[in-house]
Amino acid sequence: MSRFQGFETPLSGVWCIERSIIGDARGFLSRVFCAEEFLGFGWKWPIAQINHARTEKHGTVRGMHFQQAPHSEAKLVSCVKGAVWDVAVDLRRGSPTLLKWTAQVLSADNHRALFIPPGCAHGFQTLEDGTELLYCHSHPYVPGADAGLNPQDPTLAIAWPTAITLLSDKDRQRPMLQESFEGLTP
Repeated sequence: MSRFQGFETPLSGVWCIERSIIGDARGFLSRVFCAEEFLGFGWKWPIAQINHARTEKHGTVRGMHFQQAPHSEAKLVSCVKGAVWDVAVDLRRGSPTLLKWTAQVLSADNHRALFIPPGCAHGFQTLEDGTELLYCHSHPYVPGADAGLNPQDPTLAIAWPTAITLLSDKDRQRPMLQESFEGLTP
């Protein structure tokens, strides 16, 4: 019996995954990850790192982050408290959806996750105060490989669902895309 149902997004290799819930009067159990079942979605790496992040204010944007090769990473992002509008941007050289984005609402109530393959940037906007996410990463964080796109880049034209109430200086100062950008090699 599968504990997951996957839905393809408009970006090849980016999946919205719904977790099955087993519950009773005590509460519920939900499997977050299963290497064998996730092969069907394209996850083929060991989990190298799991991070837990809390964002205090509704409307905060974090992103659009990625790691440069050879440290490119796949991510599985799940919301365990509150809700986010989770975004992936395709940065893969030669991809038919290069510089396109897709978004899903992830919440503690809908038990959805977003699987983002290497070569895509990731970011989100909180839809509730005190939102918490769990990230499974296929590669550990490498400071020298840290990179990102400006979440307000007009080339991307990400339609954030609410006004941005908080954005870090680092994300605000990320450069805008140049016309010469041809994509990344993950």
